[in-house]
Amino acid sequence: MLNVTLSNGVQMPQLGFGVFQVPEPKDCQQAVESAIEIGYRSIDTAASYFNEAAVGDAIKVSGVSRDELFITTKLWIEQAGENETLKAFDKAVAKLGLDYLDLFLIHQPFGDYYGAWRAMERLYKEGRIRAIGVSNFYPDRLVDLILHNEVAPHVNQIETHPFFQRSDYQGLMTERGVQIESWAPFAEGRNDLFTNELLSSIASSHSRSVAQIVLRWLIQRGVVVIPKSVTPSRMAENFNVFDFALSENEMESISTLDGGESLFFDHRTAEAAQWLGERKLEL
Repeated sequence: MLNVTLSNGVQMPQLGFGVFQVPEPKDCQQAVESAIEIGYRSIDTAASYFNEAAVGDAIKVSGVSRDELFITTKLWIEQAGENETLKAFDKAVAKLGLDYLDLFLIHQPFGDYYGAWRAMERLYKEGRIRAIGVSNFYPDRLVDLILHNEVAPHVNQIETHPFFQRSDYQGLMTERGVQIESWAPFAEGRNDLFTNELLSSIASSHSRSVAQIVLRWLIQRGVVVIPKSVTPSRMAENFNVFDFALSENEMESISTLDGGESLFFDHRTAEAAQWLGERKLEL
């Protein structure tokens, strides 16, 4: 397993396991147990996924020591604000059955995320979180947050895949000491990713799957990836991406697939802010 070194020196696995859209406790616990057994040590969840407790149950029975694991969860919009974030953190670690988090992210760039960041800075300084970051922050809001706070985000988790590659933004983040992390590395299969002619050709030449080619392409770019699957054979396939490499020509050819815009929605629009702001947790 490769690690990336965050700006504060913390080591983060470059390949992790995501549990988005696995809300059923039994299914989520089984998936995480299988992932850990296969070798995954980084698990990514969120309050809005409604499965933190199931992740915690899987961790508990895994038999893997806590210091070998890297656990991420995220703060939802209605949990933002300084006092609310402190309460949300306590609730999250209780559900996960942990004493500390490896990474805590502000999930969306809406609501009182400045208050949330002050609380996260406090928890970070107290040693209750090893690293703090954001998710879905576009360059303007990321730089604004960096300029007006003491601790810069260590990670920004954003939509990143062959059809929305974020290369320029990755460069800006690197300059600012922020690690890029991909959500939806497979674009959730949109644009017929798994049957794309170019990706399929490269996959065939390496005797690999398209999924493995996409993950390898992101890893060689220095992007942290958290693919999700509930099928153990697919989990194992996604994990098996460290024994081959793409050539410079192959990397460059994949860059031609970039469409330069989200395949899901643009967080900078009023519609996105309205839709996300109306999504409530069962607090």
